[in-house]
This record gives sequence, C-alpha cells and structure tokens, in this order.
Amino acid sequence: MTDDAHRNADNAADANAAGTSEPDRPRAGLRAVARVSFKLGCTAFGGPAAHVAMLREETVVRRRWTSETHFLDLLGATNLIPGPNSTELVIHTGYEQAGWRGLAVGGGLFILPAATLTLVFAWLYDRYGTTPEGGWLLAGVEPVVVAVVLQAIWGLGRSGLRQPTLAALAAAVFGLYLVDINELALLFGAGALVALTRNARRLRPWLGARTLVPPWDVPWLNSLPTLATAPEPYDATRLFLLFLKIGATLYGSGYVLLAFLRNDLVERTGWLTERQLLDAVAVGQVTPGPVLSTATFVGYLVGGLPGALLATLAIFLPAFLLVALTNPLVPRLRRSPWTAGFLDGVNAAALGLMTAVAWTLGRAALDDVPAIALALAAAALLLRYRINSAWLILGGALAGLVLGRVGW
Repeated sequence: MTDDAHRNADNAADANAAGTSEPDRPRAGLRAVARVSFKLGCTAFGGPAAHVAMLREETVVRRRWTSETHFLDLLGATNLIPGPNSTELVIHTGYEQAGWRGLAVGGGLFILPAATLTLVFAWLYDRYGTTPEGGWLLAGVEPVVVAVVLQAIWGLGRSGLRQPTLAALAAAVFGLYLVDINELALLFGAGALVALTRNARRLRPWLGARTLVPPWDVPWLNSLPTLATAPEPYDATRLFLLFLKIGATLYGSGYVLLAFLRNDLVERTGWLTERQLLDAVAVGQVTPGPVLSTATFVGYLVGGLPGALLATLAIFLPAFLLVALTNPLVPRLRRSPWTAGFLDGVNAAALGLMTAVAWTLGRAALDDVPAIALALAAAALLLRYRINSAWLILGGALAGLVLGRVGW
C-alpha cells in the first residue's frame, strides 16, 4: 500500500471516529489541520466574528474541506453549547478532518499563540504596570475597552433581540445582575423560560393541572454563593475550578466572560481589582485568537506561571469535551425547537449581563473628561468605520502616554 493510501485509510478511520456528517468528502489529515489552526491562531484578530469568517475562507472557500451548509450547521452547534464559539468551531473542523488527533492539535494550536502572547503581556504588566508610564498607558486603554464592549453589545443586540420579549428579558437580567442575582441562575433561568414558553403547547397534554415554577424560584438557585465580605487567600485548586466552571457554562459572546470574572475574582474572592479586570480584557483584545486567553493573564496575576497554566487549561478544557460529545448530534441540534428556544433565552440573558458589567466597569474607567472623550472617540470609530478593536486599544494606549506626559 502506498503512503497516500495509508494516509487516506488513517483519515477515513479518524473520520469514522469523529462521526462526521459528510463521509463522502476526502479528509484533510493532521498536518493540514495543524497548519490552518496555527495560522489562524497567529493572525485571527478582531474577535469571534472575524475568526469565523477567516475559518470559513480557509476551510470552505480555499480548501473545500466542507460545504457551506455543513459549516453553518457546525456554527449553530457551537451556539448551543457553552464555551468560546470560534475556538469550538476550529475544534469541530479539526475533529472532522483528522479525528481525535485533529481535535486536540487543531484546538491546541489555535489557542497556543494567544496564550503565549498573553503570558508575555502578563509578565510585563506585573513588572512595569505600576510605573507612571504603565499607569498612563492603562488609563488610555481602559476607556477604549468599555467602548469596545458596548459596540459588541450593540451589534449582537441588533441580531439577538429582534423580538420585544427577548429585549425585555435582557433588560430584566440587567437589573437582576445589578442587585447581585447569580449569573448562572440568570443564564440558565432565561434559557429555560424561553424554551418552556415557546413550547407550552407541547407540554399541555403532560402538565394537566401542574404549575410551572419560575426559574428564579427554584431553591438551589437561590442558595448559590453570594458576594464575599473580605478577600480570600489564593488557592490553586479553587482557581482551576473557577475557570473550569466558566468554560463549562459560558454562553454568548466572549465578553460575557467579564461578568463571570468580576463576580468570582473581584467580588467573591477579592483576587482582582476592577482596574486589573479591565486591563486583562484589553490584553485579550490586542492578541490574536480567542478572547478567553484573558484567563492566562488573570491566572498569572493571581498565581504566577502555575496559575496562568491552570486557568488556561481549565477554561478551554470543556470546549474540547463538548465538541467531541456534540459533533455527531449537530444535525439534530439545529432542528430542535427546545434547543432553539433555550439558545435565544440564553443569548438575551448574556446581552443583559454584558450590559450590566459594561455599566459597572464604565463607572470605574470613565472618571474624568479625557477618559470620557477617549471612550466616545473609540465608539464613534467603531460604529462609523468598523476599525479593528486591537488597533483602537493600541491607539488608546498611545493617547494615554501622550496625555500622561502633558499632565493628565
């Protein structure tokens, strides 16, 4: 048997293991998956939407690894499970083209460049962030980050809140988060509420005289942890479990990460400050690849190099497991009225959470006239010219240095 035949046989075996829904297409193999994933990991600036567009160009248009329809099915499946959507789409692609090895290598090489760069930024921040120049740079970056988050909310809201009921649900989540209702209760409660109301007719024969209990009235949700009264000592196991929880429950845009990080690491444990959280998000914006590489930065600030490695592993591990579990189910997930309703509810809640966190962080960052001016300028450039957020953050850093020199 020739080398090509051996390779095709291996690819076919891996494809069968992956349970792909397009068995008639030839598989690309592990090397091709590694090349594409690493290339995207090094060049995919601009957030999840840009990552998806670049992956489509590489896999659908240029290499014809999959059809447009199947690519959309995979994208829909990533929206139905928690975790970073664009990273999960890369993992799906690797799994379908090279089986289990493609799942691990594809996802790992997409994450590696961002995590490495973020670790370098974390070391520089820890070493130089408290100098006057470092303070000026961050003072220019933080207002821009607030504008970037608001612009993401605006764009996502226009497509995700077209129905008045979903907009009202997002507004309710905004208010409930500000009075310290647990973010997981809000996400899953909103998803369950929309799924149940949309499918009420299917439930009537089964329910009879039974009464549905609103999600926020379920006792275990009300017993979830509340805010801590004092900073807690650092614990590596707890750090790992916190980021594992985030990776396993994070729906919506990567910016929803802000709500989890603020509640767990600013409010409950006291391991981060509001300013450090904004700076962590800024670093996630100026590096390519997944925004969730912010976890590497946070882990380093909290627990040094071991903390960075633990946080990175924990936040991305659920994505690999969930893709492996859901890939064979992709065609069914797209057609289910229950999962569609749950997704709409979760997305509305995610937008409400993002807005509440942007409000909270904005109050901390927009504390003088220059900061407000920078945020407004960044928002105008984003909305009018759609400038890449990484360039805006770099511009904000430069503006902060200049304003610091002249006495800001």
